[in-house]
Amino acid sequence: MGDSYFRNRLEELLAPAGVSLNGAQPWDITVHDERFYRRVFTQGHLGAGESYMEGWWECRALDEFFYRVLRHGIEKKISRRENLLETLAARLLNLQTEKRSRSVARRHYDIGNDLFGRMLDSRMIYSCGYWKDAGSLEEAQEHKLRLVFDKLDLRPGMRLLDIGCGWGGAARFAAEHYGAEVTAVTISREQQRLAEERCRGLPVRIELMDYRNVRGTFDRIYSIGMFEHVGYRNYPAYFETVDRCLGQDGLTLLHTIGSNRTCTHGDPWSEKYIFPNSMLPSATQITSACEGRFMLEDWHVFSPDYDRTLMAWHRNFEEAWPELGKSYTETFRRMWNYYLLSFAGAFRARYDQLWQVLLSKSGIEGGRTVPR
Repeated sequence: MGDSYFRNRLEELLAPAGVSLNGAQPWDITVHDERFYRRVFTQGHLGAGESYMEGWWECRALDEFFYRVLRHGIEKKISRRENLLETLAARLLNLQTEKRSRSVARRHYDIGNDLFGRMLDSRMIYSCGYWKDAGSLEEAQEHKLRLVFDKLDLRPGMRLLDIGCGWGGAARFAAEHYGAEVTAVTISREQQRLAEERCRGLPVRIELMDYRNVRGTFDRIYSIGMFEHVGYRNYPAYFETVDRCLGQDGLTLLHTIGSNRTCTHGDPWSEKYIFPNSMLPSATQITSACEGRFMLEDWHVFSPDYDRTLMAWHRNFEEAWPELGKSYTETFRRMWNYYLLSFAGAFRARYDQLWQVLLSKSGIEGGRTVPR
C-alpha cells in the first residue's frame, strides 16, 4: 500500500473530529513529509510524536488537535502494534525497581533547574494546580497546597512525610504555614540540591532516597505527582511503606494522574522521551493495592484543572524560550511543546484524570467534612 492509501485512511478517521489535513483551522495539521501517514499507522503515537519532533508535520494548536482526536476515540483506530514489546516487558519485568526508578530522575527531573524554574510557579510545584477561585498559576498552586494540607488536617508540630518532594515547594509551605516538621524524599540529585537551599532554616530535611527505604513514624504522609512513577507491580510496596510509616491515627493523601482503564505500561512516546518507565494507575489498581491497609475517606476529581495548569506552563515555556534556547535545541523545544500540549488535550478530553485520594488507617471517628 502506498502513502496515498494511508493519507486517505487518516483523512477519513480525522473527519468526525473536525480535523483536516492541510486545512485552515488552528487544530488542522499541515504535513511536510508524505512518509508521515504510513509512520502513524505503523508506529502509532510513537511515530506521530517522533515525526513531529523531526518537523514532518505542524499544528498551530496541538492541544486542540489532541483534544479532538482523543475525545472522538480516534487513537483506538490507529495501529497499536508499538505497544506489544512494552506490554510484554511490563508483564515480565519490574520496570520500576529501585535501580530503574532513577532513570526518570536523570532523564527528566535533572535536565535543568533553569527550565523548570522558568516554566513553573515561584515555588516550582510540578503538578496540577487547583484553579477554584484562582486567577493565576501562582494562586492555583498555593490553593492546591492548602487543599492538600487542609484535607490532611495538618497541625503545628506534626511529623510530616513528603514522598517525592520535587524542589521542596510543598515541604517548605507545610513548615512555614502549618508548623509541621517535614521529612521529604526524592531520587533526583538536582531536586535535592535546590530543595535544601529553598528550605534552609526551616524544620525540613530533604533526603536523596527511594520511597521504599523510608523509616520512621509520621503523623501525616502525602505524595504529589510521584505515584505515576511507581508502576503497577510496586503499588502494594508503596502502600506497605505508607502503612509502616504512618501512625495509627494518621492520614495520608495521594495526588496522582489517573487512567480510565487498567493497564501495565505507559504511552510509548512519553516513556521514551519524557517519563521513562512511568505509567498511570487506574482506580481499580489503587483501591486493590490499599485494600486491607487503609479506609477510603475521600476521592476528589479535578481533571480539567490540569488542562489549565499545562497551558500555563506552556505559555511560560514559550515566553522563556529566547533565553532557554541558548541551552536547549530546537528539537527539544518541539519535543517539550508536544509533551505539554498533548497532555493538555488529553485532560481536556478527559482521556486522563487527576485524583486526590484521602486515606486513613482506621477511619476518621465521627466523620469529617473534607475541604474542597
